[in-house]
Amino acid sequence: MRKDVRILLVGEPKVGKTSLIMSLVSEEFPDEVPLRAEEITIPADVTPERVPTHIVDYSDIVCASQLIICLFSPLQANVICIVYSVNNKKSIEKVSVIYICAHNERLYYRVPLILVGNKSDLVEHSSMETILPIMNQYQDIETCVECSAKNLKNISELFYYAQKAVLHPTGPLYCPEEKELKPSCIKALTRIFKVSDLDNDGILNDNELNFFQRTCFNTPLAPQALEDVKNVVRRNMNDGVKDNGLTLKGFLFLHTLFIQRGRHETTWTVLRRFGYDDDLELTQEYLFPVIKIPPDCTTELNHNAYLFLQSVFDKHDKDRDCALSPDEVKDLFKVFPYMPWGPDVNNTVCTNDQGWITYQGYLSQWTLTTYLDVQRSLEYLGYLGYSIIYEQESQAAAITVTRNKRIDLQKKQTQRSVFRCNVLGARGSGKSGFLQAFLGKNLQVSVDDEDHKSLYAISTTYVYGQEKYLLLHEVMPDFDFLSEADLACDVVCLVYDINNPRTFEYCAKVYKQYFIDSKTPCVVIAAKSDLHEVRQHYSLSPQDFCRKHKLHPPQPFTCNTTDALSKDIYTRLTTMAIHFLMLVSQRYESL
Repeated sequence: MRKDVRILLVGEPKVGKTSLIMSLVSEEFPDEVPLRAEEITIPADVTPERVPTHIVDYSDIVCASQLIICLFSPLQANVICIVYSVNNKKSIEKVSVIYICAHNERLYYRVPLILVGNKSDLVEHSSMETILPIMNQYQDIETCVECSAKNLKNISELFYYAQKAVLHPTGPLYCPEEKELKPSCIKALTRIFKVSDLDNDGILNDNELNFFQRTCFNTPLAPQALEDVKNVVRRNMNDGVKDNGLTLKGFLFLHTLFIQRGRHETTWTVLRRFGYDDDLELTQEYLFPVIKIPPDCTTELNHNAYLFLQSVFDKHDKDRDCALSPDEVKDLFKVFPYMPWGPDVNNTVCTNDQGWITYQGYLSQWTLTTYLDVQRSLEYLGYLGYSIIYEQESQAAAITVTRNKRIDLQKKQTQRSVFRCNVLGARGSGKSGFLQAFLGKNLQVSVDDEDHKSLYAISTTYVYGQEKYLLLHEVMPDFDFLSEADLACDVVCLVYDINNPRTFEYCAKVYKQYFIDSKTPCVVIAAKSDLHEVRQHYSLSPQDFCRKHKLHPPQPFTCNTTDALSKDIYTRLTTMAIHFLMLVSQRYESL
């Protein structure tokens, strides 16, 4: 919500603009009225919405050009009150001229407009019959207020409505001509409904309605109040209530009713609580809360975040098969403005026999996103409503920033749960097969489609009975240029093809160029071990190279098998990543 409100009063001379301001401030009609009132500021603690309000008297508007000047200055006003005198027919007619100019220019600078009929004490009749055709012709006028600066009639109400028009505008929410919510409003409220529908059954039951009410308005609804709300919906539509719960149609109807009855603030309170701005877009502050990540630290999801994501999974796993079908994935991401996961995800995490993402794969993908791009993870959690469901200040509360790696080195232990292994090797050496085997996929089920290929694979391993995530990253073979990201990891795999004599040389050169003086542990993988081993075109055999540089002997590996793939090598990699300092000092003797 805005931090302050600027109200501009415009109109013909002598209609009482200055008198209205003076009467509001002094709470009595002034004996002498200056030609123009100075700008005044009403403190937040005396305004209904608790927002500082500035009131500007734009004196003697006699031509449209002056109004254009004020409209093009965003500092001038958030709302324009067009003042006319109810006892002056020409003054009323002039409203149309001023309005048409304002309407045309507000296409570039949008401000709400309010019609103000002053001097109601001078007539016994209302001017509404005269002004109504203008309001009917120009539907985007927020409201019309008749008042009297002399007897203080509706003075406070006038400025309250002006403030309300800024803080709770009708325009973004409702189309008066169609008498229905605008598409952008329906889209926002639909997301809010789906986030609040904790069991995803398409209705808000009493518990969900109470949680929603408490979240938005800090107070639950009494049982009778809940029934009254549902009865209002029942009387107006057939499918607004189902199984004694509120359907999406009923939820949207209630907000339409609030707006039609002038209670825009109710809908705006809900929208802002769920992160929306005045244009019904999720704010940057909501989606990307500030989180500080010092150098050499990583980001992980904490326990509460995993509990939340588990509840989201359970909510959408309709058939309870511990996997998300394509339709279930699509349903899960309906609260997103785009589909965040592409086909490559199915080759990044574990899937079932049908190729659907399993529960473990689902959590792994979230873990990967948080590790590689924590801002993206915060954005995704924002769409899902983490901070609202878990009643946190922001979704930054879901993130753990690990301590500096140097401290882990000093203490010879780590509290991290996610470890990165960079996999390097020449083209065709078997790197992709090594990644896919970690997901339980042998050569027969691995996908060769380059469009759906993933350079990452992530799953869990168990080290001393504790579950850890191992993230494998296939580094593209470019010996001449390996970036910091290519080198920054907890353990390195150097992969060569035992059946291709030209592949080990790449591993040897990479090791000597980048890792020989590094404390990062390295493991040599002898891939495609089901094939005949040939002599490598290098001065040292892989075994002699490892012996010379005090590395563990090459580890044989193949994914060309119909048997269940062993995870032993991945457990070893995770163990080395956790205890790399100890293992370095022991020259990997424990392996």
